[in-house]
Amino acid sequence: MKLPGTDDSSTLLYDLRPDTRSVGILTFHRCINYGSYWQARCLAEGVHARGDRVMLLDHESPRVTRAEWRNALQPTLPVRASAEDRRLYGAKLRKFLCAFDALPLSPGFDLVDPLEMPRVDTVLVGSDEVWNLRHPWYGGASIFFGQGLNAECVAAYAASFGSYDADAGLDPYWQDQLRRFDMIAVRDENSRQLVRQAIGRDPTVVLDPCLQFPPPHDAATPIPEGRYALVYGHGLPEDYAEAARHWATTRGIRLISIGYRNDWADEQWLDAGPQDFAAAMAGAEAVLTNFFHGCVFALLNGKPLACAASPDRINKVRDLTTLLGAERNLLVPGAPVDLGPVLDVPLDARVAGRITAMREQSNAYLDRVLG
Repeated sequence: MKLPGTDDSSTLLYDLRPDTRSVGILTFHRCINYGSYWQARCLAEGVHARGDRVMLLDHESPRVTRAEWRNALQPTLPVRASAEDRRLYGAKLRKFLCAFDALPLSPGFDLVDPLEMPRVDTVLVGSDEVWNLRHPWYGGASIFFGQGLNAECVAAYAASFGSYDADAGLDPYWQDQLRRFDMIAVRDENSRQLVRQAIGRDPTVVLDPCLQFPPPHDAATPIPEGRYALVYGHGLPEDYAEAARHWATTRGIRLISIGYRNDWADEQWLDAGPQDFAAAMAGAEAVLTNFFHGCVFALLNGKPLACAASPDRINKVRDLTTLLGAERNLLVPGAPVDLGPVLDVPLDARVAGRITAMREQSNAYLDRVLG
């Protein structure tokens, strides 16, 4: 069902079925980031399909918005974007803003003082790095730890501490915050260890929403012609770039860098919107990335994958590839880079089976939270 005047990319889900349970999803739904957008939308649409009314809780902060937009226009710092690249990044930003407007958003309320947050039966906190105390602008925001939420039940779904390592532990203040939750599910082993160490509860590990509730296929969104592999990320090592060029050239495959500039790619698609990203991932021959959701969309679409883990993302990509049986697709830091053995062969046969099993585990957790 679509409401008059809405974008086809989503539905104002919270306006429908007023006699059912209301669920508010609390996440990073306004980040100019393909993974953040799709995990928010997929979770909202997936929970709605289960029979509940859903809204993305639309927290607002001018400070966060300024930081997010600055980063969107200069995403590869310390390498500064040219004036032409900033124009293209601005076009990408506008596509995200249009996509946000089509999401099932609640009335807005203050991030720091959420007194005007609408009342819901259940809040699902997550996915994304909602508990990352080192996040440059969301780190330590108490709302993501359950403070001030106007709901009968507060649960976490696929929450993550991101780059905050389990070895660092949590001080008593943050331990107390985690005890606010009625139920907790995380998306990676690092986060599982932090919760277990902090409050003595062993949280369920569930799938990222993009894997649990895959984005709808949009045949109307064009994809690049011919054979291409997607490059997604930035700051990839020089030896990785050289190996990627060699691999692609010897196989007659174009390298298309989506969302960020990588000069060693054949083409730069800097202004791609969220729908472009999902469609291009589905049509690619392979995915070369150092981003978590680059891995997620490759695994979701059954694409050969080569992930070069950066220090700030190692927890996420290591735990994801281990969980789903794709360990060989995560390159060993410091080892010689040879992409043929991972990009010329299909994904390990275990991956699809583990995704299916994890979907069952994730649905069972949602059954317990939402009934």
